[in-house]
Amino acid sequence: MGEFDQREMAALEALVQELIELRAEIVDEAALQQPGIAAAHDNQRHGAANLAAYLALRRRDLRPLQHRLARMGLSSLGRAESHVLATVDAVLTMLHRALGRPWLPSPSVCGDFDQGSALLREQAEALLGSAAPERSVRIMVTMPAAAADDYQLVHQLLAAGAECLRINCAHDDAACWSRIIGHARRAGQALGRRCRIAMDLAGPKMRTGPVAAGPAVVKIRPVRDAYGRVTVKSRVWLAADSAPLPATAAAANLALPEAWLRRLRVGARVKLTDARGRGRSLTVVAVDAGGCWAEADRTMYLTSDTVLRYAGRHMRRKRSAVRLGTLPQAEGGIRLRKGDRLIVAPNITPGREAQPGQAGRPAAPAAIGCTLPQALEQVRPGDAIFFDDGKIGGVVNKVEAGFVQVLVTQAAPGGSVLRADKGINLPDSALQLAALTAKDLADLEFIAAHADIVQLSFANTADDVALLQRHLARLGRPQLPLVLKIETRRGFQNLPEMLLMALRSPVCGVMIARGDLAVECGFERLAEVQEEILWICEAAHVPVIWATQVLESLAQRGMPSRAEVTDAAMSDRAECVMLNKGPYVLDAVRMLDDILRRMQQHQSKKQSMLRSLRLAQWGSAGRSERPWAATH
Repeated sequence: MGEFDQREMAALEALVQELIELRAEIVDEAALQQPGIAAAHDNQRHGAANLAAYLALRRRDLRPLQHRLARMGLSSLGRAESHVLATVDAVLTMLHRALGRPWLPSPSVCGDFDQGSALLREQAEALLGSAAPERSVRIMVTMPAAAADDYQLVHQLLAAGAECLRINCAHDDAACWSRIIGHARRAGQALGRRCRIAMDLAGPKMRTGPVAAGPAVVKIRPVRDAYGRVTVKSRVWLAADSAPLPATAAAANLALPEAWLRRLRVGARVKLTDARGRGRSLTVVAVDAGGCWAEADRTMYLTSDTVLRYAGRHMRRKRSAVRLGTLPQAEGGIRLRKGDRLIVAPNITPGREAQPGQAGRPAAPAAIGCTLPQALEQVRPGDAIFFDDGKIGGVVNKVEAGFVQVLVTQAAPGGSVLRADKGINLPDSALQLAALTAKDLADLEFIAAHADIVQLSFANTADDVALLQRHLARLGRPQLPLVLKIETRRGFQNLPEMLLMALRSPVCGVMIARGDLAVECGFERLAEVQEEILWICEAAHVPVIWATQVLESLAQRGMPSRAEVTDAAMSDRAECVMLNKGPYVLDAVRMLDDILRRMQQHQSKKQSMLRSLRLAQWGSAGRSERPWAATH
């Protein structure tokens, strides 16, 4: 044997020794975790064992080993998630063959190559139902309250490709949820397939309290081009005050006496002096039984004291004038800038802007209440705090008698407005809060009776998971599939332990709730965090739901961004993708369905699928002259 062969044989021996040591660590970890593995449900035991094996595998930095294996044309262990020991054993078998000696691995409780992937597929189908043809990733859609009275919307969403409908119990009530579920069952029957209903427990979500309402002023403003020319006039709905105002796309809905409205005709002009003392007018363009449509080509501000008058020959009549009367107050908000101070109070007293100092007294900072006052008791100076999905951030610099003073360190250049009912995140604070609130326990009775999936918001510890399992058993639904929503830093850090507990249920899943999770872990770390969650869950054979702001611009405004389309394509690595509600959510479902079908041909989890490429034919004999057209 030559010198080169000796070096090669030495390298093979070194690889064998390193892999045997690695295998021993994996087997030892599985033995150490045996009590948790044994406690798993019968059809989850392989997943529990493989999870323990994967955690042992990933405790090492495997990059040098991967490089050496790849140079020899062997598996670099980069796709071992669902079959850890099977992958290590396959590499060891090939290395022993190269060395010319036999090797027979001991039996593994983690399953073989095909079994791991098959178990994940089975769990996904048990949790989420069958996917549409030509794609394996399901689509989940969050239901708006309007769906309770709109059967056609539910039917269209299912027809467009949605397999699951999500109801967030933080909003609406049981009567609304019942109607949505009824529509879903009816639409599923009409389309010949079953739709899964997933219901979220609200959990201990900390939100801002009310904010003092703004002035009762209605602003009406036409759309102008870059030169200030009106391109779209403002449309105003004038309705009889004896009937409810319709929900329209009007710039404003104004309630006026029916007798006064009855005199208006198409082409009539209504004059007024707005809140700034400027003369303005509205032109009636359509009349029907409930009121009339009017248009304005100039900006105006209306208050309850604004007087409307018929124009022209009606001007001198007493009855030509009418006062607007009560108008809805504008939603209140507190504008905060970097360097500002904000008091967060353990009550729901309406918040207020900062108050200037008087008579030599210092200025009073802005203040707002919160919905979980017990959380403030666990906050410490120096802790980070974020509001409204991270739009406003700060540092706690003082805690006194339950009141927390925040120094604002993050806001838009011109300041950001903080409004009522916005989320508050405390990523640095070790909060000890009950996983299930009194409301959650009440809602859980409805969920146990009507839903196909229960989703645990703000899952932070294995005890949180166990608590939900006990209540499901109490309600006679221990088999109800459950999903852990990972939306806090603590939940991410405790995910392996929570998964082992969740695997005691026959069917379970994980949702990557990327809204709160990005705030808690830092936006710059979100991509890394969601990757780790995908890997860990695949190792446990647990399906994942990729959630929050998928095609958000399309669902809300009718046009997606390029980054969102790329994000949607990457979501193919999960077993389900969730869309939020929005006026254009039906378009979002259709686009997502198309994206997922295309990506399935190219990617499975993090593995590239080597489907033949049209572009690869370029330059070959008989090539296509239009490879893009041929591909599509």
